[in-house]
Amino acid sequence: MATGYGPGLEHGYGLGQGRPAGTGHRLPAALRAPFERRSWREFGYVLLSLPVSIVLFTWAVTMVALGAGLLVTFLGVPVLAAALAGCRGFGVLERARARGLLRLDVPDPEPLRTRGPGAMAWMGAVLKSGASWRHLAYAVVQFPWAVFSFSVALSFWTVGWTLLSYPLWFWVFPAYAGTGGVQLYGDQHHSVYLDNPFEITVTALVGLLFTLVTPWLVRALTTVDGLLVRGLLGPSPLSARVVELESDRGVVVDTAAADLRRIERDLHDGAQARLVGLAMDLGLAKEKLREDPRAAARMVEEAHGEVKTALQELRDLARGIHPAVLTDRGLDAALSAVASRCTVPVRVEVDLPARPAPAIEGIAYYTVSELLQNISKHSGARSASVDVWRSDDRLMLRVADDGVGGADAARGSGLAGLAGRLDAVDGLLLVESPAGGPTQVVAELPWRPAA
Repeated sequence: MATGYGPGLEHGYGLGQGRPAGTGHRLPAALRAPFERRSWREFGYVLLSLPVSIVLFTWAVTMVALGAGLLVTFLGVPVLAAALAGCRGFGVLERARARGLLRLDVPDPEPLRTRGPGAMAWMGAVLKSGASWRHLAYAVVQFPWAVFSFSVALSFWTVGWTLLSYPLWFWVFPAYAGTGGVQLYGDQHHSVYLDNPFEITVTALVGLLFTLVTPWLVRALTTVDGLLVRGLLGPSPLSARVVELESDRGVVVDTAAADLRRIERDLHDGAQARLVGLAMDLGLAKEKLREDPRAAARMVEEAHGEVKTALQELRDLARGIHPAVLTDRGLDAALSAVASRCTVPVRVEVDLPARPAPAIEGIAYYTVSELLQNISKHSGARSASVDVWRSDDRLMLRVADDGVGGADAARGSGLAGLAGRLDAVDGLLLVESPAGGPTQVVAELPWRPAA
């Protein structure tokens, strides 16, 4: 297992990159927000939403109404298909806009599944696609929301910066308008102007309050936009689950193929080669049996030793595939056997109310075996521990050591392959390994009781 333990690594297993020392912000987030690029990107997204939503809403309502009116004839079908196809095209634009301005990466929805060539097959696929109708729903729902968010964001942003900068431009009124400042109130009897230093200062402070609040208000508005884009323009949960299962199936097939290649290689390079040599030695011993019985006896004795070695290699290979102790006695005994072969002392504690399903039990055994092998080879630890327990509907594994740490699954190490194995059964691998240690790896597996 080629996991990169060592002091030269700055981060753990990809749980987070962290911020380098000395680059922390001196101002709190509330004061930085009006000047951050993120705030201006989100404000730009809200401003662009209005014209885009007007065009999209107009297209959707016009084409759908026209298509519904023409359904009494065949012309309504292609018009409705064109309406939905246009909405899907706008969906590409909206996902790109969300990706560029909101940094929201929404996957494309499931593609159209046509049942043959031709325009009729394409129209049928468009009309039957749930993603097409979700795009139409987005066109209808997003328009009123875009009007609301545009009005609120632009009003707050304009008022905030206008009042905040009032001390810089209030002189325009006495110089060109003949008044002392902005008129706050006025009727036939008296008028109130913001013209003295106290009132100007209060006006700027109110503008400062609006300016500080506006980015967070815009962020809340764009959060709703993100939910709309993700929920209506992305893949449906069912299709996403299908894609995930197809990917997991591919991982399982690749893993099984890799295991078969490993077993074939171990048999070819180990026990098979030794047995071939043993057969040749026994053949020579048979030829010398009459001419030199003592030499033949020595050769048979050597062959007997080779048989023992080959049997041990076959036992080790079988134990690596699925140890008999795991089948007969469960995880507690199997993990204790694995821990006894580790190069550092390992404490094993298994607290399970019952045995899990054999498949889950095998993956748990394989996971702990790989992690303990990693500790033996790379960690430099003095001690380690293995804890196994059940939490609701999850089987939890925790392997910890006091070694040098600094491992990173994102570097293409064996931990990445281990995470793929767990993900194939809806499992999860969480690793915390700061430089200098200690290292803690937590694996979650679905709990499935044994039949």
